Amino acid sequence: MQFDNRDNSRYQTFTRRAALLGGAQALAFATLAGRMYYLQVLKSDEYRMLADENRINVRLLAPLRGKIVDRFGRVLASNRQNYRAVMIPEQTDNIEETLDRLSRIVEITDYDRKKIMRDVKRSPRFLPITVAEDLSWDQFARVNVNEPDLPGVQPDVGETRHYPYGEDLAHVVGYVSAVSEKELKAAGKDEPILRLPGFRTGKQGIEKTFDKELRGVPGSSHVEVNAYGRVIRELSKDPGQPGKEIVLTLDMDIQEFAWNRMKDESASAVVMDIHSGDVLSFVSTPAFDSNKFNMGYSTADYKALLDNIHLPLVNKALAGLYPPGSTFKPIVAMAAVDAGIDPKETVYCPGYYRLGDSLFHCWRHGGHGNMNMHDAIKHSCDVYFYEIAKRIGIEKIAEMATRFGLGQTYDFDIPGAREGLVPTPGWKRAIKGESWHQGETLITGIGQGYLLTSPLQLAVMTARLANGGMAVVPRITRAVGGEIIHPAEAAKIDVDPKGLGIAQGGMDGVMNEIGGTAWRSRIPEKGMHMAGKTGTAQVRRISRAERASGVLKNEDLLWKQRDHALFICFAPVHAPKYAMAVVVEHGGSGSGVAAPIAHDIMYEVLKRDPTQRQAYMPSEADPNRGRG
Repeated sequence: MQFDNRDNSRYQTFTRRAALLGGAQALAFATLAGRMYYLQVLKSDEYRMLADENRINVRLLAPLRGKIVDRFGRVLASNRQNYRAVMIPEQTDNIEETLDRLSRIVEITDYDRKKIMRDVKRSPRFLPITVAEDLSWDQFARVNVNEPDLPGVQPDVGETRHYPYGEDLAHVVGYVSAVSEKELKAAGKDEPILRLPGFRTGKQGIEKTFDKELRGVPGSSHVEVNAYGRVIRELSKDPGQPGKEIVLTLDMDIQEFAWNRMKDESASAVVMDIHSGDVLSFVSTPAFDSNKFNMGYSTADYKALLDNIHLPLVNKALAGLYPPGSTFKPIVAMAAVDAGIDPKETVYCPGYYRLGDSLFHCWRHGGHGNMNMHDAIKHSCDVYFYEIAKRIGIEKIAEMATRFGLGQTYDFDIPGAREGLVPTPGWKRAIKGESWHQGETLITGIGQGYLLTSPLQLAVMTARLANGGMAVVPRITRAVGGEIIHPAEAAKIDVDPKGLGIAQGGMDGVMNEIGGTAWRSRIPEKGMHMAGKTGTAQVRRISRAERASGVLKNEDLLWKQRDHALFICFAPVHAPKYAMAVVVEHGGSGSGVAAPIAHDIMYEVLKRDPTQRQAYMPSEADPNRGRG
């Protein structure tokens, strides 16, 4: 009986253990089943996505950069296909060896190799970098054929910037170039698009000013890849949004004509609508090829640009500063009338002006005789303007110059403008720590001395003079992304209408009256008469000894020592619409060099605007015009 109880106890113990074990197994099974249900049902989408990420890559796509066009839709900057090779550094064990193999197919210079290695160091190794671009179709095909022997290298077709007019618009449109280290640091992780292979940003001109608008919105591509990262197929693609189109105020026909007329000079010219401020032509010569900056100038070519004494990298129309010479005399005339000087009063010019022990010479050695204000502008008599500058003082001259746009920058969409300088006694004390001398007032009165202006400022000055004293400002952007930008309403300048009329009439006489300094460059066709003012700005001091022995002619001097040649004008005389300024560096004579250039460009402008022929009133014609 005792045995049976012991056996029964063992049986019960075994049963409890079996139950516990079975319960543990059931719990484990339930836990496993629950986990499997959680993973396979509840989390199926998430883990399916993670699995897909092992075979599907999401790639950022650079959008098409927006076009830049002129006022009539003529394309000034666009995009073209760019056959290239990119490399993903993490997919190759030896970058140098891979580049060696690739160099047997396409040229990779030492400079290219250094740039590639620099890009490898500054970018994550999983991001592609450009190792060769702008390949010919034959080169591109050979890269494709040899792809299995080029670990990490992938052929790619992208877009690159194209400038159909190259040098003609270099200083207006500007150019794009590779993203700099500074730009990458400034953007941080906020703009991954900057790290895309071959991506470019605007560096100068309109490309720089509207870089963000032109970039657009990046897209993405989902591609299936194998274990080696090779693309098997594209699953989906979002091209993103192309950049906005920028419409400029330029007329490319006029721009092209002006460029060809001036390309052999170191010069600049600006043509603008005197009412709207629209810049129709903006030329600075010589220039550079924007396409080469996009793809990369060679070291030798870039050094040649830097060493060129004509400074092709400088936008002379915007950043070139020159004494305006006699083109400044209409401003002095208006300041004199404002100060109460009678325009009919005459000043005798013997060829020089004495101030104390100093002599200030007129450009005409024998003098002009008696000159009133109209004749003094027409003949560009220095002595007359010495006298009235002395009478009215530098402050009144400076005030009038400022009203007409000198010594300031404008809200202009091409970066790099310089203010120039309208000097005053206060400026000289603050900058040089010296007092102002009366002789400095005299030479300012003929546009020399400390006075400095840019061609754009001279064009604005002329436009304000021609439009009846409205403070028009220049603009070069007409629309952004289809949104029209309307010209700002111009304020009325505080100037005596009588003085304004004298300045306009004097400039008319310069061109359209016999004896005017630009008579030979007049436009004789009815309805196209042009008013203008010549200017010749000295860049060296002429000593007494040289004057005594005979002043050297410009052609006998080194190029850098020759006078600058300037010319300002507006047309048509009786219904003004266009203003222009031309500056030829070290050109010698305003009447002999700058005026003929201005004649040709303005004539082209007027020929393309037939309404100006009808605007001219024959009854108002001067009978002296058109002679010869």
